[in-house]
Order: sequence, then C-alpha cells, then structure tokens
Amino acid sequence: MIRVVFPFPQVRDGCCCSMGLISFQILLKYRGQGIAIYLFISYYFEMVGKQKSCCSNRGNRLSKIKEMEIPDSIREELEELGGFDALADRIPQRQDLEEKSRIYHALSDPLRLTILYLLKDQPLCVCVIKKFVRIADSKLSYHLAILKESGLITGEYQGNWIIYSLTTAGKPFVR
Repeated sequence: MIRVVFPFPQVRDGCCCSMGLISFQILLKYRGQGIAIYLFISYYFEMVGKQKSCCSNRGNRLSKIKEMEIPDSIREELEELGGFDALADRIPQRQDLEEKSRIYHALSDPLRLTILYLLKDQPLCVCVIKKFVRIADSKLSYHLAILKESGLITGEYQGNWIIYSLTTAGKPFVR
C-alpha cells in the first residue's frame, strides 16, 4: 500500500469542507493503485475524519462562531440562537430523516402520486389501479412496493386479491 502524506492543513485538522477535493486529487495522483488508495481514503475520512470534522458535533469546533469567517448578520443570528450547537440540535435524528427521505422518495414519482390519488376515496385492487396507470404488472408491483415500504399505503389480502388502501400517514398527501 502506498503511504499518502497530506500536505494540506485542512486534512490534518479533518475539515470535511475540503475532503472531496483532496480525495479527488489523491485518486488522480495514484490512479494506478485505485483500490488501495480508495480504501485508505475511505478509512481516513470515515474513521479519522469523523472525529475531527468541522461538521460534526464532536469536540468544541461547533461552538467557535467567532473564529469562522461568516457574515456579521449570520453570526449575530447564530449567537442569538445559541451557536452551532443549538443549530445542530434542531436537526432531527438520523432515523427520522431516513423515514422522511423514504416518504419524499415515494412522493417524487408522478405515477406513485397517481396511485395515491386513486386510493384517496376507497381501497382498490391492482386490476383497477392498472386500468388507470397503464403499465406492466412488474412495474406496478415495483411502485406499489415503494409506497408500501414508505408507509403510505397498505395491502390486505382478500382471497386471491390484494386490496390497497391509504394509511393514515398517506392521507395528508392527497387532500
């Protein structure tokens, strides 16, 4: 494995703002040994960079508003808010962000929105949904699975049929 020395002070401090550029520079310089360099960069920024990152709430880097170059109006508002730590506390937990991301992903496709609007007034079987969306069974199954995984619809077996309906989480999106 090649030993890579980082001549940039930002990397020695673990600043995440320059990690992408530096990773790219390293990969260009040592592209022949790509896998070894990739693994090294991944390890460095995943393990070492997390502990020293300016964007994490570890250490006391978040609370040092006065040391950063930011506009005075932003600095004053941040200080009134309680600093970087208070701003970081307003970000929801990772699990909540992932759940919202799944919902927004499900809502990002017009076809899936069409399915939600079809289910707005009553539960429907796949046959009726298919008549309106006019796509292959496999594609319809894929889109229904995404809506189910996001918790926006539910499918209930009734004999040989699966009857889909909106969940309480799905109803606010089709008012």
